[in-house]
Amino acid sequence: MENLTLTKHPFRTLHFFNLAMLQYLKRSAAYILSKRALFVLLTVMVVIPGVALLVTDGLHKKHVQEFLNYARFVLWWVSLGVASSIGLGSGLHTFVLYLGPHIALFTIKAVQCGRVDLKTAPYDTILLKQAPSWLDKKCSEFGSPMYPSSDHSVMIPVFDLLPQVQLEAVLWGIGTALGELPPYFISRAARLSGSELEAVKELDVAPSSEDGPIASTVNRTKRWLLSHSQHLNFFTILILASVPNPLFDLAGIMCGQFGIPFWEFFFATLIGKAIIKTHIQLETKS
Repeated sequence: MENLTLTKHPFRTLHFFNLAMLQYLKRSAAYILSKRALFVLLTVMVVIPGVALLVTDGLHKKHVQEFLNYARFVLWWVSLGVASSIGLGSGLHTFVLYLGPHIALFTIKAVQCGRVDLKTAPYDTILLKQAPSWLDKKCSEFGSPMYPSSDHSVMIPVFDLLPQVQLEAVLWGIGTALGELPPYFISRAARLSGSELEAVKELDVAPSSEDGPIASTVNRTKRWLLSHSQHLNFFTILILASVPNPLFDLAGIMCGQFGIPFWEFFFATLIGKAIIKTHIQLETKS
């Protein structure tokens, strides 16, 4: 199962993904049917008014559209963060593909125009099949530069650029934290059932002489983490989540296997990835 990836075995990976989704939908349907009264109440209170707001015309129309724009913006960046963590078995890193280029493009445009107020709204970013409105505009459309230029270049302080790309970066970071939950829950379920995950069992196997230097280093790091599992707590999880760490999946597995409380693991991961690590990447990219 370790080599089961979307790039190596696309059909088998999608097959197991569809089976897992089908099982999840069945469980969700069974839960909804067991809570019929609650489901009907939620439908009456939320769905029906929501549909009515969408299909009727009036002064509320622009507010509904604004809400939908924000909802799509939030869903897009959080989903990219989740995809960056789980990768659907392909190792997809959406910071390199989406968030990083977005920050770079905004920074270049801001330096060219000498202004940071380029967005028409916070959701004016790269979205699915949609480019931001500021990308193709001429600098003259934004007005005269707000920052003085020297030697034909404009110096914009990082702390002026940061708020303009901070929201999408934090949302992306929240998504990466959410994407780290499946290994934790799988490991926790294995512990509660009295079994041990293969990923933990493999750490007890003696290193092979056929392993290359990179594989040997990774395996030694994994064994070191396992041997120091007694030190797993909020602060150690926070440190592991706050730095670029390809082995954080193992930390999630170990937290689930050794009974670290969910909220302790999740909040440490959330703060580390969505706030600390994200802002380190932001300042580096800007």
